[in-house]
Amino acid sequence: MILPYERPLRALAPVADSAPRAAEARLAEAVGLAASIGVTIVHTAIFPLREKRPSTLLGEGQVAAAKQEISDQRVALVVVDAALTPVQQRNLERDWRCKVIDRTGLILEIFGERARTKEGALQVELAHLDYQRTRLVRSWTHLERQRGGFGFLGGPGESQIELDRRLIGERMVKLRKELDQVRRTRGLHRKQRERVPYPVIALVGYTNAGKSTLFNALTGAGVYAQDQLFATLDPTMRGIRLPSGRRAILSDTVGFISDLPTQLVEAFRATLEEVAAADIILHVRDSAHPDSAAQRGDVLRVLREMAEGPNPALDAGWEGRVIEVLNKADLLGGTAALPGGDATQGIPVSALTGEGLDRLREVLDERLAAGMDMVDYAIPASDGARLAWLYRHGEVLERREAEGDIHIRVRLSPADRARFEQEPA
Repeated sequence: MILPYERPLRALAPVADSAPRAAEARLAEAVGLAASIGVTIVHTAIFPLREKRPSTLLGEGQVAAAKQEISDQRVALVVVDAALTPVQQRNLERDWRCKVIDRTGLILEIFGERARTKEGALQVELAHLDYQRTRLVRSWTHLERQRGGFGFLGGPGESQIELDRRLIGERMVKLRKELDQVRRTRGLHRKQRERVPYPVIALVGYTNAGKSTLFNALTGAGVYAQDQLFATLDPTMRGIRLPSGRRAILSDTVGFISDLPTQLVEAFRATLEEVAAADIILHVRDSAHPDSAAQRGDVLRVLREMAEGPNPALDAGWEGRVIEVLNKADLLGGTAALPGGDATQGIPVSALTGEGLDRLREVLDERLAAGMDMVDYAIPASDGARLAWLYRHGEVLERREAEGDIHIRVRLSPADRARFEQEPA
């Protein structure tokens, strides 16, 4: 059973680059989230709120109406598409006599089921423990207080709730240390990639916008892609070749969602660091979704949060590296039905049919070329190794032979140009 609530009008004022969401759209997304982990939805309802009750969030009449429906349908689980406080969750479970989870708990369940890599599993467990620690509200009152020491003379010991909090805290400290090691390992991998400095293109976007399908279409990889929310969670990287012959690395990252739990934003910071290291950020949008504008705002909001604070993960100029990809054009009649076509307006594509992908590759090529140097070299014809190096790392624009030398005009990244010119001839 899904019970989302419609926010008061004063809460619907959109932030920059965002748009208000209709209650029906939020309900449909919540149903999709629940269905993605096999929860069967037997009833849905939208409850408008004049004010949020501290005890149950919903009004008395709404709680009673839901209780009747729960009894009639023999419901075992209620999902409330809102952030519940521990007290609200406990009170609703007592009133309805079934398990109740909120939006944060539902998303954590999905992440816990989908994470495959060690890094993903660590991040999900850390987020889950952080969330669960606040849910230990009077959960163990039936045990009262245990005694410490031996025999009957010992003073009062730890209560069960204090013991659980301490154990959770110790586990979280251990997980953070393991994640720090993961970050260091990823940092070493980045340094290794810098030795063969192919540009990095990162895919970001709202969940189910088609990032993994686009990733497969551009790279020929077999990354799992389904029409469901959070189909893939773990980052994947593959090499691609652009029309000029230039090679690049494409990185598929976790999808974003509205009201992403703060625990997950922090826990998946290491994963999102791949976005920070990217030369181009491809923002993949579901152009056919009725809430496409609001989804765009949610993604940009998370990216801006990454660029804020004392230790920002993104540099101040990240917005200049973003190219929007208007995906699922096939659902709107093809790419001709959408505006755009360049890096400033967005590139309409269909990752499913392949329409528009050639234009996307050209735009990526143009953007990468804009930051490269065009240089001329005269290389002895006998120096095949240096000539081959230029062909591997640059874009050869012109070549001619004269007086035993090969005169070549090539486009190179600044880093590759420095490496080539520092090598002894």
